[in-house]
Amino acid sequence: MRGGRTVKKPRLSAAERREENWGWIMVAPTIIGLFILNIWPFIQTIYTSFCEHLGFGHYKFIGVQNYVDMFGNTEFWKATWNTVWFCILTVPVGMILALFVAMLLNTKVKFKGGFRTIFFLPLVCAPAAVAMVWQWIFNGEYGILNQILGTNIQWITNPKTAVLAVAIVSVWSSVGYDAVLLLAGLQNIPKTLYEANSIDGAGKVRQFFTITVPMISPSLFSVLIMRLMASMKVYDLIYMMSDDTNPAMADMQSLMYLFYRSSFVAGDRGYGSAIVIWTVALILLVTLIQFWGQKKWVTYDI
Repeated sequence: MRGGRTVKKPRLSAAERREENWGWIMVAPTIIGLFILNIWPFIQTIYTSFCEHLGFGHYKFIGVQNYVDMFGNTEFWKATWNTVWFCILTVPVGMILALFVAMLLNTKVKFKGGFRTIFFLPLVCAPAAVAMVWQWIFNGEYGILNQILGTNIQWITNPKTAVLAVAIVSVWSSVGYDAVLLLAGLQNIPKTLYEANSIDGAGKVRQFFTITVPMISPSLFSVLIMRLMASMKVYDLIYMMSDDTNPAMADMQSLMYLFYRSSFVAGDRGYGSAIVIWTVALILLVTLIQFWGQKKWVTYDI
């Protein structure tokens, strides 16, 4: 509206209208898939979290009782802490190692493409195969890690080391993918910036903090968000490397593993849905904090 008058939109020509219709047709499968596979199941999960599962797809609305039971359950709070502790163990170490690997791959080295493939391979390996290999490595009786260290530590069944063992596997399997993303950011840095900085007398360390980190900060931020989300949703590694008979399960059980036990083992899908909503809320809170904090350290224009 301008000067109290409504400005009419220009009418589209027949060609423009056809182009717009084709655009909607092309994105329709993605929109439909997003709604059917993501949005609608999430809406159902929210509703289920306020219900009691009666079996055979029948539910009874019970209000916030599932949340009351959840917040009053010490096992739930232990799983929440385990999830947070897992993030603390994996995210900082994983990002530092990924940046280190990316910088190595960005140097003049022979067979650079082969090394990138080697570091990326753990991500495409079957999780079951990865878990089986690491179970053998961490075996307390004949595991290769104890053979090398000359110890007899029960890595997976000891409450003090169980979470650390799973965190090591998680970092190992993700560092290659994160390094490839950071490598893309490193290769976009103009070499002239380093040359000009060297002329001014700056050393490698100063160049790293004044040029490298600011220039790849958007890539670092993206990796940070993805790694936090993945760590807070960890389930498969715990499921495949341990079981309910493990004496360390209480110290390594994540929120998603607790959801699995509540929904599919105990059959209490209402309670399990409440755990999912709590996990989504935590991820949303962490993500909002990260987006707020990015203003202080992420540089998009240099």
